[in-house]
Amino acid sequence: LLDAPETWAQGRMLLLGPEGAGKSHLAAIWASERGAVIRAAADLRPETVADLAATGAVVIEDAQHLAGRAASEQALFHLLNLTAAEGGRCLITAPTPPRDWGVALPDLKSRLDATQSVRIAPPDEALLAAVLVKLFADRQLTVPQSLIDWLVLRMERALGTARAVVEALDARALAEGRAITRAMAAEVLDRLQG
Repeated sequence: LLDAPETWAQGRMLLLGPEGAGKSHLAAIWASERGAVIRAAADLRPETVADLAATGAVVIEDAQHLAGRAASEQALFHLLNLTAAEGGRCLITAPTPPRDWGVALPDLKSRLDATQSVRIAPPDEALLAAVLVKLFADRQLTVPQSLIDWLVLRMERALGTARAVVEALDARALAEGRAITRAMAAEVLDRLQG
């Protein structure tokens, strides 16, 4: 869907997924390929909408943060209208669907509810294991595959959780001056998920 923005109804698409799922990464790739401008939803202002729409392609990140901010809500409403009228494209990222954001502006709410969306699914076991291996390697930590397999079966299937687990294990191993063990991992998981 991201590769075919010409198919987006009204020129807009919602990219949904939990924290750490890769929304910003995918949006940045899309923006780079399309020459799009990236803006945080909370920073949207009505006076900048015309300039943003004139770029032809815009990414609005973390759209859930505009809820309750009248100026930001109005700005997104006008941006959606202008990009649609001018044949532009608007990619919007958020962790949840618009119905969960608490948008106050009725016209914006109806536009967002009618926007096509794509959700990044939680990682499967193989992807989560590969991510854990990479996250440990990024910190120059070597752990046995048996520990990776053990973690995958016991932790929440979320990339943000994988980052938190590896970070906590690294910090604990450094603080205690010892290698990461299954017992240490069990204690860290209990603390993080408990």
